Amino acid sequence: GVKVLALFAPEHGIRGTRDQAKIDDGTDERTGLPVYSLYKNETRAPSPAQLEGLDALVFDIQDIGCRFYTYLSTMGNAMEVAAREGKAFFVLDRVNPIDGITVDGPVREGEASFTAWHPIPVRHGMTAGEMDRLFAAERRMQLDLTVIPLQGWSRAMRFGDTGLPWVNPSPNM
Repeated sequence: GVKVLALFAPEHGIRGTRDQAKIDDGTDERTGLPVYSLYKNETRAPSPAQLEGLDALVFDIQDIGCRFYTYLSTMGNAMEVAAREGKAFFVLDRVNPIDGITVDGPVREGEASFTAWHPIPVRHGMTAGEMDRLFAAERRMQLDLTVIPLQGWSRAMRFGDTGLPWVNPSPNM
């Protein structure tokens, strides 16, 4: 009963293969859907016009478990827009590939940036689903938020322990 109407691409494009300063909007070759780049302007978030006709946003991107990796910043930006525009927000949770136990490195201090969107340590130990709940709570977002939980993962597991196939989420991995 779900109809996908558009795709929103993070820093490395919709397939995680591009490594360039700006990525323009386009059409997805596999689906024919419009792709709106969230990496072509400073807002790095969907515009209200792009959300017209949509009931919800779905975040389904593999993070790497490190603060300066921008996919969770993209999620946070999209969550804020969804909250303002009254759109539901779904997160298809993914494992933290470097485990969910180890927390390490300094917590971000000072101003937020795209590579330090929220005051968390460098290695945060959280999944995307846990992170979006943290963002929503600490930033007091009025958001219709649903997390589709992980199955078969425990916090001590690294990605290699899951038996899942690894697909690089960006050219930098």
